[in-house]
Amino acid sequence: MHSTLSKKGHVTIPKLIRDVLGLQPGCKIKFAINEASELILQKANSVSAISPNKTAIQSSHEDRFEQARGRADVQWRTQNLMRLLRGEY
Repeated sequence: MHSTLSKKGHVTIPKLIRDVLGLQPGCKIKFAINEASELILQKANSVSAISPNKTAIQSSHEDRFEQARGRADVQWRTQNLMRLLRGEY
């Protein structure tokens, strides 16, 4: 997997890695460099590092958007929602 470093030093962590580590927005992340100059990325509250030799396996955690799907209890009609968003209420 590849990612590109931005001008500000930001990088996007690929979704598979975020899923495997259970990373969510706001999570603390630890970075370390081993003797072979390889980067070790670890969730800050995690006990052990992921070995670079292990194959990443899809997380069994359900996608956070799938968890939220269908949970809204407000029954909006499209016209009413559009009026609200446009400031007509």
